Amino acid sequence: MDMTTAASAPERGTSRGERATRRGRGRARPAAAAAKAAGVAALLLFTLFPVYFMLVSAFSDRSTASAGTLVPTDLTLGNFVYVMTEGDFGRYMLNSLGVAAVTVTGACVLALLAAVAVTRFRFRMRTAVLVMVLVVQMVPLEALVIPLFLQVRDLGMLNTLLGLGVVYVALSLPLAVWMMRGFVAAVPAEVEEAAYIDGASWPRMFWSVLFPLVAPGLVATAIFAFIIAWNEFVLALTFMTRGENYTVAVGLRQFFGQYANDWGHVMAASTLITLPVMVFFILVQRWLVSGLVQGAVKG
Repeated sequence: MDMTTAASAPERGTSRGERATRRGRGRARPAAAAAKAAGVAALLLFTLFPVYFMLVSAFSDRSTASAGTLVPTDLTLGNFVYVMTEGDFGRYMLNSLGVAAVTVTGACVLALLAAVAVTRFRFRMRTAVLVMVLVVQMVPLEALVIPLFLQVRDLGMLNTLLGLGVVYVALSLPLAVWMMRGFVAAVPAEVEEAAYIDGASWPRMFWSVLFPLVAPGLVATAIFAFIIAWNEFVLALTFMTRGENYTVAVGLRQFFGQYANDWGHVMAASTLITLPVMVFFILVQRWLVSGLVQGAVKG
């Protein structure tokens, strides 16, 4: 009995230590969860506060918006009515949509074809071409304004939405080509060879096999090109001297005065600028996620 009791004593001590350790871990988990929740809340507050302030100022009357209040009092749509009528912001949004359509279409088509060329075909200086494409992306935009202005002027495309769209395509292509190159390289070459063995021509293989697998990359490229075309300001201000051809980024400037700013109108116009980007991303993110899954299954 004494030996049994002595043998069981360390076991009881060990079980007590384990229970104490578990209690300590159990007490630490709520504290860690609370700290994590507080960090997430602080991050969300820091991120969403500008959006909240923009919406409050946009839906407040002129005096309330100028005072910079954080609590909405008298909600009104007067700022939006003024921006769309007196400010002619609807025309600016249509101009930006037209430029964005040209940019997205041109960037997606050219980036896909260029990515297929540098990934599937072997030619001299292929690596050098890729490096030069990446170097172009590193050049500051301010250094390209004058050369691009001279080229667009010589082509007779100043003050045209098409000319601005072509410039945005050139700006978005370097990164778009590198993005699409990664998606094309991820597709095994055996998939294309199997299509050739089944009797498919190159156009048939490209449209029925390769294109569905790289569709997620096209969606990502479209999002990137759309954001560039929608938010860019310097080139749009430089190439457009006629008010009827302004984009939303340039049109927003008219609500800033020399001595004072009408913050209600500024925030209303900013809200209108933000909505198309959010709607576009919400519409295409479903295709992005589903395309990734379908591409994995089809591959």
